Amino acid sequence: MTKNDEKLLAEFEIRMRQLMYLCDMLKEENAQIRQQLAQKNAVIEALSSEIDGLRTKYDNLKFAKSFSSGNEEERDKAKKQLSKLVRDVDKCITMLKA
Repeated sequence: MTKNDEKLLAEFEIRMRQLMYLCDMLKEENAQIRQQLAQKNAVIEALSSEIDGLRTKYDNLKFAKSFSSGNEEERDKAKKQLSKLVRDVDKCITMLKA
């Protein structure tokens, strides 16, 4: 092997090691980003369930307030909702007895 060939081979080896090092660094960075993404998704899931719970509480409060409000239309709507809920509960009880 000539001196020029040895020089090219050494340079190639150096470049290859640099490339392998960069590849390893990118793999580590990718793993960290995936971990952060999983954490963010867990936070989003928790907040979404909290939002659902708060919406349910809000709807229940709105429903309860409609009985005490002076607006006849809202009161009728609330009574219809309550009647539907009672019918649904009755259906469930009937299905459980069967």
